[in-house]
Amino acid sequence: MKLARLASVVLVGSLLVIASSASAETNWDLQAVNADGLSTWSGSHPFTVVGVILNNPEDMLDSTYDPSASTNGAMGAQWQLFIQGVSSDRGGTALWMGQNYNSLGAWIPAGNSYDEAGWTSEMNRVNYDATSGHRFCQGDLVEVTANKSLFYGGKLNVNESHRTTPDNDFSISLVTADYGLPTAEALSLSDLYASTSAPNYDSAYPLFDQTRATGAEHYQGMYVRLNGLALTDGSGWDGMAWDDRLCTVTDSLGHTLNLRMPLYDLGDVPIGVFDAYGIINQESGSGTNGRMGYELFVTSVVPEPASLSLLTFGALACLRRRRK
Repeated sequence: MKLARLASVVLVGSLLVIASSASAETNWDLQAVNADGLSTWSGSHPFTVVGVILNNPEDMLDSTYDPSASTNGAMGAQWQLFIQGVSSDRGGTALWMGQNYNSLGAWIPAGNSYDEAGWTSEMNRVNYDATSGHRFCQGDLVEVTANKSLFYGGKLNVNESHRTTPDNDFSISLVTADYGLPTAEALSLSDLYASTSAPNYDSAYPLFDQTRATGAEHYQGMYVRLNGLALTDGSGWDGMAWDDRLCTVTDSLGHTLNLRMPLYDLGDVPIGVFDAYGIINQESGSGTNGRMGYELFVTSVVPEPASLSLLTFGALACLRRRRK
């Protein structure tokens, strides 16, 4: 489902010069995987991809500059958002960047850490539309231009390939402000389990179907409503660090899933059965196995049964932030 290559022509003196071009990609193609859950995307950079912003970045990761990161080996500030495809483009893609790439290991060349001024400049660049000055918000329709991407943990991420060089920058441009969140697909935990008749089905990885016709891959990067949940471990409900924000839920059939909590207050830990809205994410923790680690990044919870407008959630989130 690859779209045509885009190009522009620039007049330089008396010569017509073809400027740099980008392939128009789909979220669906970008997230294609093989039997091990590893990326099979074979396109080239740069590319563009269009989608609706599913989360405000500050709700997912703390982008506050950490002056000690470059000396204590920590990543420091991080930034991430998800976009979901529109129309016939199914699925979604994560965009990520971090303050101190040198914390990732010796394979990152020295000097790939932002100072405070550099990080502030980058945050201004990715959080605001360069043409209108609009601050990007959950529910905006945007076009992303990616100069680099990397596969890890089960999904292909748009990022800077862990380098601070400007040539690796991705950019975001506004298509339509307040376009509106996608309608959440209403699911049970059973819907996240792959069909046992799927090609290469492996009971050790019951949520994985490489065809993406069933299971968690069918919903990856998408906004959903998971129904009929009950907490079995709520210890991460009020956590702050990324790894401390995990809870576990089950359903009446004994299926289980991790919930990754946001950085804002969702209220009291629910008692009894509830529904959760959020983004189907994958964090397998591996570059060689992409068949595990599915989770829901939670954006809101409601008692069951309930009827709630996702668009209202998105609009209120934007208004709260913009009043600050």
